[in-house]
Order: sequence, then structure tokens, then C-alpha cells
Amino acid sequence: MKKLILFSLLLPLFSLFAAEIRGRVIAVSDGDTITVLDEMDQGKFKIRLDKIDAPEKKQAFGSKSKQFLSSLIFGKQVSIRYRAVDHYGRILGVIYCDGAEINLVMVQNGYAWHYSFYDKTPAYIQAEKQARADKKGLWADSAPENPRQFRQIKNSRKSR
Repeated sequence: MKKLILFSLLLPLFSLFAAEIRGRVIAVSDGDTITVLDEMDQGKFKIRLDKIDAPEKKQAFGSKSKQFLSSLIFGKQVSIRYRAVDHYGRILGVIYCDGAEINLVMVQNGYAWHYSFYDKTPAYIQAEKQARADKKGLWADSAPENPRQFRQIKNSRKSR
């Protein structure tokens, strides 16, 4: 916990530069959140995959998205390039494993949406367009629901 607090305090100093964590994936929470054990100091870091938004656990394709991400990186050495921490204290990062940009692979295979609300990276825009056209993963569904909208509806029901 102390490491996360220190990390959160120091992160603004690094805001102009991307930093990197290298380690082994020890948990996959869902299709866009993992835990990594840092290879240098053995600290654990919760990582939110940047630029993408995977279906929620209780949403269609939520478990398939988690399974696909697990098949790509669970137990493997990865590097994470990051520049921010979200309001839940998770590091927002792009995951690299075996020469692949995993966040992009998730979109290319239809297991995550490109998070276009926050990101305008052309490769991700094109990857989602192609996955939709090919009806890959969640795009095979006749009416896939955007995870952001799913969360908004869920939260509005809670506040009633």
C-alpha cells in the first residue's frame, strides 16, 4: 500500500514521460484489469489496460473477454508502459507480451471496445472497425452493449 501511495505522489513528476513496469502477470480480474508482480522489487501493481474497455463480468462476453486476456498473458512476463493512474488507483497502461501490444490485440479480436471516449489512436479505431466488420468476438452479437453505457445504466438504477 505504501508503494502505491508513493507511486501516486510521484506520478505527476513523470507525466511528460511514459514509465515502464516489467513483471509477471499473477492475476486477471477481467478483460481490462490485471495484477503484475514487478520483477525488480516484487511489488504488486493493479493495471487497467489503457485505450480499451472490456465487457463487464455480468455483461455478455465479459467472461470470454477475461478468458481471452488470460490466455494471452497469465503467468507470462510483460512490460507495461504507463503515464497515469485512474481514480481507483490502478495504473493505466499498455501491455506488451511476446512482441504484441496486448491492448490492441484485445480490440482486434473483438474482446474489447476501443475506448474512443478517451483515446483517438488510429490503430485502435481501425482495429475496432475491422473486428465489427468481421463480426469477431462481441461483434457477433446482434446488439452489443458498450461497457460504459452498461455501467451508467447500472449506476443510475442503484441511485434510485
